Amino acid sequence: MATTETISNAAPAARSAGMPTLHKAIFAVLLLVLVALPFLVYPVFAMKVMCFALFAAAFNLLLGFGGLLSFGHAAYFGGASYVAAHAAKVWGFTPELAVLTGTAAAAVLGLAIGFLAIRRQGIYFAMVTLAFAQMVFFFALQAEFTGGEDGIQSVPRGDLFGLISLQNNLVLYFFVLAITFGGILLIYRIIHSPFGQVLKAIRENEPRAVSLGYHVNRYKLMVFVLSATLAGLAGATKSQVFQLASLTDVHWSMSGEVVLMTLLGGMGTIFGPLVGATVIVTMQNYLATLGAWVTIIQGIIFVISVLLFREGIVGVISRWLRRPL
Repeated sequence: MATTETISNAAPAARSAGMPTLHKAIFAVLLLVLVALPFLVYPVFAMKVMCFALFAAAFNLLLGFGGLLSFGHAAYFGGASYVAAHAAKVWGFTPELAVLTGTAAAAVLGLAIGFLAIRRQGIYFAMVTLAFAQMVFFFALQAEFTGGEDGIQSVPRGDLFGLISLQNNLVLYFFVLAITFGGILLIYRIIHSPFGQVLKAIRENEPRAVSLGYHVNRYKLMVFVLSATLAGLAGATKSQVFQLASLTDVHWSMSGEVVLMTLLGGMGTIFGPLVGATVIVTMQNYLATLGAWVTIIQGIIFVISVLLFREGIVGVISRWLRRPL
């Protein structure tokens, strides 16, 4: 077993130094931009960006800091979307309860899949997660309550806490902003906690972490469940924004998109997934008139990024500044 001293020294900086001034400034600027954003662009587009930014950040927690490549994160994103939509439309839950229900469902699903998946490593781990995600996809396709190919449509937005109507896009925007910003801050706290430092140690040198006495599989399962839960939070929120839960949310291509967002922005960085998600969603929105060409353009950008900016957009900026971002 790891000694108390070993554990207590895992991340002294994470507990004593607090958030660096640069990160505080970035978060402050980010918050100001997000507050002003719905007055500059269509609020629904801005909410979509935020939902996918949280999704990418959740995935980056698993891949960038846990070192685990999952090809099945659409299962938690889409699964939570379906559960939240069903809870709001059929059970009559208020928006916050519907989102919490969907998030809880993603956490349970993540625990079940993660318990089995972490027993494998590398490509085998990735394939196991993809296999389970495909099971979730076919369940969503065949189950009665999911609506099959039509999905769950006309999901009521309802009243927040039974008091504040979310029919207005601007009001809904600030609800989504609170969820997204809170989720990102939580991810930041996880990364910079002693738990996060142990994750990085496992990612860098798993045999050494085992030799120090850490229960590696326990840490892997915990980060897997945390990542799935936060991905579910993003998916449940998205179902409230678009009033829809569809097969697109659980399709394997959604898992591929979040990998692309993370790598494009910068795997293992704090703000990289946010940038990557913004770039991809913006391209999909403003290049939609090009049809299938959007996918080709995304592929070209991805290839160029991998060849020229292997650390991702934020990773390159971080290297130039010589400061972690």
